[in-house]
Amino acid sequence: MRVQAGKPLRCKFRAMKNFFQNIQNIWHHEQLRKKIGVTLGLILIYRLGSFIVLPGVNSDVLKESLNSAGGEEGLGALLSLFTGGAFSRASIFALGIMPYISASIIIQLLGIAVPAVQKMQTDGESGRNKLNQWTRFLTIAITLVQAPGYLASSVVSVRGAVVDPSAFWWFSAVLILVASTLVIMWLGERITERGIGNGISLLIMIGIIATFPQSIIQELNHPNTSLYFFLVELAILLVVIGASVALVQALRKVPVQMAKAQASTGSHLPQGSGAREFIPMKVNASGVMPIIFAQAIMFVPLYLSQSEFFEGSAVMSSLSDFNGLAYNILFFLMIVIFTYFYTAITVNPGQMADDLKRQSAFIPGIKPGHPTKQYLETVLSNITLPGAVFLGLLAILPAVVYGLGLTNAQGFAIYFGGTSLLIMVGVILDTLQQIEVHLLERKYQSFLSSGKMRGRTNSPVGGINGI
Repeated sequence: MRVQAGKPLRCKFRAMKNFFQNIQNIWHHEQLRKKIGVTLGLILIYRLGSFIVLPGVNSDVLKESLNSAGGEEGLGALLSLFTGGAFSRASIFALGIMPYISASIIIQLLGIAVPAVQKMQTDGESGRNKLNQWTRFLTIAITLVQAPGYLASSVVSVRGAVVDPSAFWWFSAVLILVASTLVIMWLGERITERGIGNGISLLIMIGIIATFPQSIIQELNHPNTSLYFFLVELAILLVVIGASVALVQALRKVPVQMAKAQASTGSHLPQGSGAREFIPMKVNASGVMPIIFAQAIMFVPLYLSQSEFFEGSAVMSSLSDFNGLAYNILFFLMIVIFTYFYTAITVNPGQMADDLKRQSAFIPGIKPGHPTKQYLETVLSNITLPGAVFLGLLAILPAVVYGLGLTNAQGFAIYFGGTSLLIMVGVILDTLQQIEVHLLERKYQSFLSSGKMRGRTNSPVGGINGI
C-alpha cells in the first residue's frame, strides 16, 4: 500500500523535474532564447498600445457609461475580448487585427474564383509577396470603412466622451486607427518571422488572456454566484478544455510501408518487409483559422446594425445577437464551411501521394499514384466532417451554456468553448510544438557533432509525418 500511495507523488515530482529541465534547456538554447525574447518584447508593445487612448477622448466617461449599462454584451463583448479591452477603452488599437484577418479571408476566397490570384498563389515567393501587398492595401481599405463606424457608434454616441468632435478630430482619429492597425499587422508579421509561433494568432490569444481575470471577478461578484456553483463551473470548464485539446490533437494514422530495402543502396532500413511509418492526418487540420475567419465575418452585421441605413433592421439585429438562434446557426455553418475550405488549401493529398511514390513508399493494399491520392482524399473527407461539426459545436457552446443558466456573467461564458478557448488551446499547443522542434533540432545537432548518430538517415517519409 505504501508503494501505491507513493506513485502519484513520484509522478508529480517527475513532472515538475521535467518542467524545470525544459525551462533550463530553453535558456541554454541561444537562438530559441532570442526568439522568445523578441516575441515577448513585441507582445509587450502591443499590450502597451492597447492602453493608449485616442486623442480627445475621455476614457473615464466611456467606462462609466459601460458600467451603468451593466457591462458589455453580445458581439461588442467579443470585439473587446479579441482586442484585450482596447475596443471598449477607445484605444489606438481598438480595431485590433480583425481588419487584416478580413482582408486575408477576401484574398483567399479570390484565389478560388480569380485566375490571376490563383497564379500568384502558385508563383512561389514572388507570388506570395504580391499577395501580401494586396492584403495590406485591402486592410487599409477595410479599416477606413470600419474606423468611422466604430467612432460613431461606440465613442461619439456616448455623451461627453469626445470633448470636440470636429472635422479635424474625425480625420485624425480615423488616420490614427488606420496607422495603428498597420502597426499591429507589422507586429504580428515580425513575431512570425523572428519570434516563435504565429504572430497574428498570438496577438489575438494575448488579448483573450488579458480579459480572463476580469471575467472571473465578474462571475464571482455576481449576486447569484455561490462558491459551490463557481467550483462546478470550473469543473465544467476543465472538461471543455480537455475536449478542445482532444480536438486539436486528434489524428488518423494512415500506415505507410517502405519497399524492400537493398543493402547495396547504403540504406539502414531493415531488410525484407521494410520500414513502417504513418501519415498523421489531423481531424482538425485547419486549426483555429476557421474560427477566426468565421468570427471576423460575423463582426460585419454588428457594424452594419449600428449604421443609420440598417437601424431598426430585424435581420441585422438577430445576426448581431450573440445568444440568438440565427447568429449561432450561421456561425456554426460558416465554421463547417471554412473548415473544409482551409483544409482543402492546406492539405494536398496529391502531393502526399507523389512524395510517397518518389520515396518508394506505399500504403498497404493501395496502389501508388492516383489510387493513393484517391484513398487519402477519402480518408481526409471522412475525418474532416466530424472534426468540422465538433469544432462548430464547441464554438457555439458559450451561447448554450449562458442560455441554460450554467453561468451568470456572459463575459465568463465566452470562455466555455467558443472562439476564445479554441484559439487559446490551439495557439498554445502550436507554440509549444514549435519550441519542442527547436529543442529537438539542438539535441540532434549535439548528437551529430559528438558522433553518436553516425550513419543515421532521415525518416523514409520525412516531410509527411512531421519527423
